[in-house]
Amino acid sequence: MIRTEGLVKDYGKVRALAGLDLEVQRGEVFGFLGPNGAGKSTTIRLLLDLLRPTAGRIEVLGRAPAAGSAGLRARIGYLPGELALTG
Repeated sequence: MIRTEGLVKDYGKVRALAGLDLEVQRGEVFGFLGPNGAGKSTTIRLLLDLLRPTAGRIEVLGRAPAAGSAGLRARIGYLPGELALTG
């Protein structure tokens, strides 16, 4: 399960995410859609504990991401769109 309550992320004076309330139950399929700058990538990075929220609460699989990030990351796959693979 994924749950956010009043999730806010500011980058300096720019508010990237303003009070997101979200709940996705186990077994549900959910996607983030929207124009550039809508907060999709910011939200995903917050859920994965790659960013810290300015305010609000996050719960992923029953716990706050920062409380168990290593175990949580082992159970979640994430491939950012801007990833460049070289070799």
